[in-house]
Amino acid sequence: MGPGFVALSGAAKQAELLRKDGNHYFQKGRIGAAIEAYTEAITLCPNVAVYLTNRALCHRKRNDWKKVEEDCRRAIQIDSNSVKGHYMLGLALIQNNVYPEGIKHLEKALDLGRGANPKSYMVEEIWQELAKAKYREWEKASTKRSWELQTLKEACEAALEQKYFLDHSELEGFVDEAEIAHRKQLKSLRSVFKKVGEADAPSEVPDYLCCKITLDILRDPVITPSGVTYERAVILDHFRKVGNFDPLTRELLDESQLVPNLAIKEAVEAFLDKHGWAYNTD
Repeated sequence: MGPGFVALSGAAKQAELLRKDGNHYFQKGRIGAAIEAYTEAITLCPNVAVYLTNRALCHRKRNDWKKVEEDCRRAIQIDSNSVKGHYMLGLALIQNNVYPEGIKHLEKALDLGRGANPKSYMVEEIWQELAKAKYREWEKASTKRSWELQTLKEACEAALEQKYFLDHSELEGFVDEAEIAHRKQLKSLRSVFKKVGEADAPSEVPDYLCCKITLDILRDPVITPSGVTYERAVILDHFRKVGNFDPLTRELLDESQLVPNLAIKEAVEAFLDKHGWAYNTD
């Protein structure tokens, strides 16, 4: 092996030592020192994504979202499957009110995280941030729709009032009939606008879209041989803490028997697309 290989190997080892130093400083709350250590590691080995995401985490602690975005974009270029890269990039974009792209990266982080470790704390954290972003996006759109509907409703009511005024002046012998027709039209108009506005009114999530243990809306549903659907992370936690059996049927159950319930997953996604208020996790 030539001297080039030895030099590269030495740089890689030094970079790893710097990463460990950075981790130690971060845990001690010495964010500036951690950034310096990670920066030195990046200088030695610029194509290691984890050094960039570690430094991005430091920038996140300082709410320096511009630098978070820069480091995470570089990390994703190196490793397109970086969970932390997509996650923190999504957070940075949402902080800058770039919702569609930010949500896209949070969704990517969630898919990658579930594939790597569905019961990790990070998957839950990513979901919570994604849900908040989706809810804020829906809330903004809902407020705009409500204002537009109210403005249109008032304009339609004013037009009906004007029509009634004209009819009233022309149909002197049919005042009662004109009054009845006018009230009927107003009632129908208000009924139509009420119906349109119902899609944005929070209600109950259907039971079949909820986990049988937590009663929360399903995110990563799995179905058992007996036909019961649970949230994957929740049933795995049940196995770990209570035992390998179905909490409803009490039948013996193993992780290998859990199958993704794609039909319910699609139904949940369709429901959330139509009823964004269901993303509210408070």
